[in-house]
Amino acid sequence: MSEIQRPGALYQQVAAAIRESILSGEFAPESLLPSEAQLMARYGVSRPTVRNAVAALRAEGLIDVRHGKGSFVRSSGQPVLTIERRISRTAEGKFVMPNGDTWQEAEAPSSYRARTTKDTGRLLQLGEEEALFGCDRLLVDPATGTRAMHRTLIPFEVAEAVPLLADEPCKRPAAIYRLLSQDGHPLSWSETVRARMPLPDERTTLQLPDATPVLHVARVAHGADDRPLILEELRFGADRAELAYGITADKQPTRRTRT
Repeated sequence: MSEIQRPGALYQQVAAAIRESILSGEFAPESLLPSEAQLMARYGVSRPTVRNAVAALRAEGLIDVRHGKGSFVRSSGQPVLTIERRISRTAEGKFVMPNGDTWQEAEAPSSYRARTTKDTGRLLQLGEEEALFGCDRLLVDPATGTRAMHRTLIPFEVAEAVPLLADEPCKRPAAIYRLLSQDGHPLSWSETVRARMPLPDERTTLQLPDATPVLHVARVAHGADDRPLILEELRFGADRAELAYGITADKQPTRRTRT
């Protein structure tokens, strides 16, 4: 038995002792944590104290409670899926993205009309409450079970200038890129990534364990004069996937010399 003799609330002391055992490797990743009775005997504390300690470690993201099975040490390994963020174009003018054929739609896409928010308006360089076409998709990678939420937002002004886009704004991104390119837009892209804690609907939809952040990827397709044309948002659990980028060096502008 490892008697608890530290300052602080008793459950916090037990949580600290279990945390040390996890970080030291005594309780290995993916292993089943000792039962409540075993932890009570190990630390000489009551059942409520053990439960509060496990709840604290669960909130920290060190423990995953699986109903009917017990408490498991969370894995600290690499994500199971790498999402490459490159875009290439074929000789026929089609746009191709890695992982594009990997994702399957878990349900039918949902198209709707929306308005810009402070965040989406900033990315699209529009004011708030500007009209948008929206399309939401729930994607799943069949090989790993990784789920992702994908959203496309298209300003009315952009869609109305491209009739096929206005008629069917829920096209896949590669198809949208092709329509914009055929309409004469010289496309380029910018992308930002941030981590945050999930909203309740995101946690449910993505089937996230406790204390798991989401990665929120925002990609803007730009046209002439760097004008934003469409916004794509991708959200997935940070424990399931990672992003990979190809980086090339920009050419420095040619320096003119006086003659």
